[in-house]
Amino acid sequence: MSLRLKLTRPLFAVAFAAVATTTIYAQNITIRLATVVPANSSWHKALLDMGAAWTKETSGRVTLRVYEGGTQGDERTVIRLMRPGVDQLQASLIMITGLGELDEAFNVFGMPFFFQTDAEAEHVRTKLAPAFEKRLDAKGFKFLAWGSGGWVQLFSKMPIKTLDDVKKSKLYTSQGDDKMVQWYKGNGFNPVALSSNDIPAQLKLGTGMINATPMPPYPALVLQIFQDAKYMLDIRLAPLLGAVIVSNNAWNKISAEDKTKIMAAAKAFETRMNSEAPALDASSLKTMTSRGLTVTTTDPKALAEFRAAAEKLVASSRGTMVPADIFDQAVQERDAFRKTKK
Repeated sequence: MSLRLKLTRPLFAVAFAAVATTTIYAQNITIRLATVVPANSSWHKALLDMGAAWTKETSGRVTLRVYEGGTQGDERTVIRLMRPGVDQLQASLIMITGLGELDEAFNVFGMPFFFQTDAEAEHVRTKLAPAFEKRLDAKGFKFLAWGSGGWVQLFSKMPIKTLDDVKKSKLYTSQGDDKMVQWYKGNGFNPVALSSNDIPAQLKLGTGMINATPMPPYPALVLQIFQDAKYMLDIRLAPLLGAVIVSNNAWNKISAEDKTKIMAAAKAFETRMNSEAPALDASSLKTMTSRGLTVTTTDPKALAEFRAAAEKLVASSRGTMVPADIFDQAVQERDAFRKTKK
């Protein structure tokens, strides 16, 4: 064999590999994203706009198909359909409850009264982002963006003014997380585990399984639950957060150049949702009160009781509902942020 032939073969192999890789990335890919957010809601519209940006910026190489309103199932089902080997879905805009099923570290964002402002929550999210992204990657998912849905209030079919009233209510909690249910029960509450899709129907029933549900004002307006749950306790339990995630299997099929463009559009989605949330909360409350919603403001004594109970709930979550290292880091970053604001 000549020296020229010996040298040509390795060069040919390298060239072939380069062409093959380019061919793989050149293939168009459709990302099928499922979410429980309602059709025509601000979340849904922002997702559609993000998808349009993906198509435009990648010249059609990456497109997004959105299945909204829980049409593909609840969040547990969506996660299962994104798993390797199933791959019927490739992405989701998933709420904290669903993220908590992927990894309990995300439960830190659902703890009552843990945050006082959006700025606190955003600061902690930013500081803990590397840890959360690493945990998601280990489960087979790529984190793209956060999104805020406003502050969770308590809607109910009867007036609720005190902590004792809350404990007596049949309180909605997410289906499938038995650990969360037992945690609430252990702290004196009466949780009822349901799919989020069942909330409106159960509240309509005279003897429904639930008579109270935590929810921000905007989705309460979109889903019209205020027509049956005519009372709202103005208590600002926690910010409702969601995240856009995509399976690593799908993400790895996208070129580095297109990944940068997709991330830019995802961050634009995050900025939009975070900026829209406060105004949506306010306008939704105004609309619902004009249509018969009664808003109850907690008096100082009742608020002190709520905060004392929340401190116990939060403390009991360390190492049980939230990994101790994530819990401690979140507390450290939140408290450090508060000191800068003082």
